Amino acid sequence: MGYNVAIDGPAGAGKSTIAKLVAKEKGYIYVDTGAMYRGLAIHFLKKGIDPEDRDAVAEACQDAEVTIGYENGIQQIYLNGENVTGMLRTEEVGNMASKTSAIPQVREKLLDLQRTLAEEKDVIMDGRDIGTNILPHADVKIYLTASVETRANRRYNELREKGEECDLEEIARDIKERDERDMTRKIAPLKMADDAVLVDSSGMTIPEVVGRICSLCRES
Repeated sequence: MGYNVAIDGPAGAGKSTIAKLVAKEKGYIYVDTGAMYRGLAIHFLKKGIDPEDRDAVAEACQDAEVTIGYENGIQQIYLNGENVTGMLRTEEVGNMASKTSAIPQVREKLLDLQRTLAEEKDVIMDGRDIGTNILPHADVKIYLTASVETRANRRYNELREKGEECDLEEIARDIKERDERDMTRKIAPLKMADDAVLVDSSGMTIPEVVGRICSLCRES
């Protein structure tokens, strides 16, 4: 049985960045569940599917195969055999993933793969409902968050560094809307597990957050 660490939290809280660093520090396998949903989102976008058309989304799941691979210890996402890792972090893909991830057929498509990985390996997994739904018996549960202002600024700076034009107010508005969707969806909404530890990274450096989470995990 693997040792499991679950990190949940809203969009832009730094879950992926922190989870990768903790995985490296502790020797765990990092599983980015959000990237898996984004992989399916790319499939829906390629097919030109309206995310509000739940029947079309459910049907499209039937001819999509999302798998995980690792290159130099870094997770790669494959969609029907194609490495789509480089396409995952666009706003278009993120919004499609947020809108479709609540659809039961989408969640079922990925749930078995996620749980099998956790049973076989020492993993750290981040997403919206890891500690509450996917790995309810995780050894350590973290709810990582930050203020909307902090998260919007982080995303703005990230996009600017990539040379992309963006608007800070629009990013903040998008984050608020995504929070609302994730927290109010009927299936596996974003919420803090009763036995999770709250970590607000608004006033913390990345090393401080990593150190805090590592301190909660068993000794290597």
